[in-house]
Amino acid sequence: MAFGRKPEEEIVTEETKVWECSADDCNCWVRDNFKSSETPLCPICKSEMTSTTKVLQVVNNNSQHLF
Repeated sequence: MAFGRKPEEEIVTEETKVWECSADDCNCWVRDNFKSSETPLCPICKSEMTSTTKVLQVVNNNSQHLF
């Protein structure tokens, strides 16, 4: 028996809109609901970012409702 073990929670994933850096030597990406502007610049190298999708774990951004 394994006393004190928490039951494992299922990881929920879904196709999520993200922004990827367009620079060849940078692999930065940002979730759409965490972007800082309508068309964001890369926070690492300041290059333009392009919109795409990835299958990721669901993460809600509750701070968006504060503005």
